[in-house]
Amino acid sequence: MGIYVDLILENGFVYSKGRFHETHLAIKDGKIHSLGQQGLTAKKVLDAQGLHILPGVIDTQVHFREPGNEHKEDLASGTLSALMGGVSAVFEMPNTNPPTTTKEALEDKMRRAQNRAWVDYAFYVGASPDNISTLCDLEQIPGVCGIKIFMGSSTGSLLVEDDRTLEKILKNGKRRVAVHAEDEYRLKERKKIAEESKSPTSHPLWRDEETALLATRRILELSQKTFRPVHILHVTTAQEMELIKKHKDLITCEVTPQHLTLEAPHCYETLGTLAQMNPPIRDKKNQVGLWKALLDGTVSVIGTDHAPHTIEEKKKPYPQSPSGMPGVQTLIPIMLNHVHHQKLSLEKLVELICVNPAKIFKIKDRGDILPGMQATLTIIDSKQTKTVTHEWLKSKCGWSPFEGMTLTGWPKGLILRGKVAMWEDQVLLQPSGIPLEFFYS
Repeated sequence: MGIYVDLILENGFVYSKGRFHETHLAIKDGKIHSLGQQGLTAKKVLDAQGLHILPGVIDTQVHFREPGNEHKEDLASGTLSALMGGVSAVFEMPNTNPPTTTKEALEDKMRRAQNRAWVDYAFYVGASPDNISTLCDLEQIPGVCGIKIFMGSSTGSLLVEDDRTLEKILKNGKRRVAVHAEDEYRLKERKKIAEESKSPTSHPLWRDEETALLATRRILELSQKTFRPVHILHVTTAQEMELIKKHKDLITCEVTPQHLTLEAPHCYETLGTLAQMNPPIRDKKNQVGLWKALLDGTVSVIGTDHAPHTIEEKKKPYPQSPSGMPGVQTLIPIMLNHVHHQKLSLEKLVELICVNPAKIFKIKDRGDILPGMQATLTIIDSKQTKTVTHEWLKSKCGWSPFEGMTLTGWPKGLILRGKVAMWEDQVLLQPSGIPLEFFYS
């Protein structure tokens, strides 16, 4: 008598233990049953001929604006955008209104996500001078991915600018802390540059390379002093990467598809305030430095910093225009297009968006495709060429800096815990996202 399974993906290239294998993959009871096993009978069979099957892609930096700014985005629309982009899970940021700095605020977010999230999720807790003593407990709550520090002012009210408070935060807890590293003191000194120019082309002049480097150097020194692991978000300068490269024992870091793809000053001349984000899109020299760091292993993760605002808000005169752009839905096609143009290998990309997020943040049963692991999979067609259209985008803000771009490499489907949630741009499941589980030791 044969062995019965729920789903078999036939003839695909399956990522397992660091490389792709042409084989078939069987799923049973939401878990990977086997790779390449013969004699199985399945309730459903999908032909994955020519497709690549990845561990579920994880975007470790998104802002879904709920509660407080649901006109820009909410947990339902943001996770639907992730689903359509083939992203299986997201880490959502705490700079909401009210900010996610207490157990009560966190529980409120958990309730809001239940039965509304299309993909799996975890929430950051925001660090502030008022909640330092509770951070040890807050970071241990199920569904929390870690603590987030804003060293420089950005969207929202969370800000920790001084080293004394930063050190106290790092001493209260054990898990890796995510940091927005811009030096607030220098930002205040230089804000007149933006106010006088009234042009988005001055955004990387106001928030210059030194602003980023100062903050990164400060948090690196505090990390070493307190022995607290730190994850520096959206690094933008070649100098920061050289510094981080020397201290990879405690420091991991992220780059975004935007900083790897868009380039100043051209992006500001063509997109205007739509290209405005913090830290800024920088020049070619820095972009080359980011790619070098990505390829030599200094960069650990690609996250999008999905940070939507309405088109009306973005069209306000600079610098009254808010910083941030959407990106979770375009993560996979933008980066696959770079693979197509041989900027990096597909295996390296999988490491950055699947393997390392699970490893660095200690997510249970994620990050590889092995028997017994969770059957959450991103399926991609590396040869499909499509254009980013307004109709395809699901973010509530309704725009993308990449709209109109023709890209090679697209998400084909998404399987959540053994069930096909999206296939060929068709949503096939009701919202069924659940909190990610972590190892807390």
